[in-house]
Amino acid sequence: MQALMLAAGMGKRLGRYTKNGTKCMVQVNGKALIEYAIEALVSAGIKKFTLVIGYRGDVLKDFIASKFNESNLNGMQIEYIENSVYDKTNNIYSLYLAKHCLTADDTILLESDLIFNKQIICDIINNPEKNLAVVSPFENWMDGTCTLLDSETNIVGMLDKAHFKWEDIKDYYKTVNIYKLSKDFSRQYYIPFLEAYQTAFGKNEYYETVLKVLTLLDTKTLKGFVVPGEAWYEIDDPADLAIAETRFSDSTNKIKLLQRRYGGYWRFPQLLDFCYLVNPYFPPKNLVRELECNFETLLTQYPSGAAEQSLLAGKIFKVLPENIAVGNGAAELISSFCKNITGKIAIPFPTFNEYPARFTNAEIVAVPVDKETFAYTAEDIIRTVKETGAKSVLLINPDNPSGNFIAKDDALNLLKELKALGATLIFDESFIDFAQRENRYTLINQEILQEFTNLIVIKSISKSYGVPGLRLGVLASGNAELVEKVKKTNSIWNINSFGEYFMQIYEKYSKFYSAACDAIADERSRFYTALSNIMGGGIKPFPSSANYLLCKLPTSISSATLCEKLISRYNIFIKDLSDKKGFQNGNYIRIAIRNKADNDRLLHALSELLS
Repeated sequence: MQALMLAAGMGKRLGRYTKNGTKCMVQVNGKALIEYAIEALVSAGIKKFTLVIGYRGDVLKDFIASKFNESNLNGMQIEYIENSVYDKTNNIYSLYLAKHCLTADDTILLESDLIFNKQIICDIINNPEKNLAVVSPFENWMDGTCTLLDSETNIVGMLDKAHFKWEDIKDYYKTVNIYKLSKDFSRQYYIPFLEAYQTAFGKNEYYETVLKVLTLLDTKTLKGFVVPGEAWYEIDDPADLAIAETRFSDSTNKIKLLQRRYGGYWRFPQLLDFCYLVNPYFPPKNLVRELECNFETLLTQYPSGAAEQSLLAGKIFKVLPENIAVGNGAAELISSFCKNITGKIAIPFPTFNEYPARFTNAEIVAVPVDKETFAYTAEDIIRTVKETGAKSVLLINPDNPSGNFIAKDDALNLLKELKALGATLIFDESFIDFAQRENRYTLINQEILQEFTNLIVIKSISKSYGVPGLRLGVLASGNAELVEKVKKTNSIWNINSFGEYFMQIYEKYSKFYSAACDAIADERSRFYTALSNIMGGGIKPFPSSANYLLCKLPTSISSATLCEKLISRYNIFIKDLSDKKGFQNGNYIRIAIRNKADNDRLLHALSELLS
């Protein structure tokens, strides 16, 4: 068994990463793709490796020579074939130049832009089937040639972009561009068809097209060897490179890289995200279908401006449009509003870091919080305001990450006291809808806003309503001048058409939303009890009225170690709070509330790790 790599291309889409070297010299976590490939081939016992080179071929040869010698190649010989017209041809011609290799021995054929689990090479070599194409169940991030498999994993069809249908993706398997081809197959079928196809259509084509023709003529020509999506990644551009580095990093760096993305985890479909906070029970399928039915219109039409968005939000929350502004997520409203706060502002810590980061013109004073329970009351806030002379207060209710909750009567008394002291309350109620039904309330109320013009309410629709991809949030205040100032600070088209349409149709589904919030409250109660019982009480979850639980870990394991083990062994991502202000001396994590099946998966993982 030998190996053949096509590495003649220029890799233009990778820009600066291939300016001075080839695509297979691009580094993923400090090691070049070609290094990963050679190590996998050596590990599998391959004794001959041929590369078809072109662009920067001499640079690639020197690089390989600097990294590998007889001792670490374990007897594997490396040879080169040069494609001198690499800039005028495609991979069909590069493969044709190596036809004598294909007919000399059984061959592992692979492309140069891949990072993959080295076990794949061993597995296909040991597989009794003579001709295999490594394929992977289609995921939304994938692009390129797809295959169809029958019940015996025979490839019965290969689809290019022109014949791809999104409605059929459940049946598709993406080609990984690693193949095992027998010399008999190459001699009798592949090379003759390769030559004929080039004669008919030229050298600027793809070798996969010839495989497609062969599978159409004989459905038992090539079998699929299925591997999971996390076992490989194709790197075509800098965005792909960033994702590959995350997928193939060690557990410590993987967590850091995931956190640095701030989302986009649909590119990691195997990941179970307990870090970011989203309503798992809303929106209902009918709402999603309604959005889908209007997708083309919403995609191709401009959204309305801020005035219309305020009308829609006012309808949802039953307030006047001049008293509410809509943001591209609560984050935009926090950014555009908080920089106007000056003087001292009282904040209970720990808190959501976005707020302290945006109070750039204010002096932050801390509200005393119980160091054991992280609890505080409205009286603690009032006392701090009186003692420090603070003119503003931030209250996230329920608080993030502690879940501390201040009831409605206490919140209204706090408002009255602050009004008398000439202080403003910034009330973030992004998680308040997840409180128990009997405790649930909102301060986005026309009468409350009019009575307390010292009140500014911020609410994340993205989090509460389970639509973080739409990026929606609202700011409400009885101070119409302040609301208008926020609107003018933001872009006229800060909300896209999908977000606008969601607000337009939401009222039809409001009962489903109430039921979804009840479901979270019920699941939180069950999940809280189950977490408390792990290790006979080794994990200590704190009472919460939000869609997350703050937990203190036993001294036997650090929060960082637990997070690393969950990501490496179970592909579960939770929030490590060790670097958050207020937790420096503790061992704390925050866990989102997901649906029962997901929560049980985490409970199982925690039980295994902590037993």
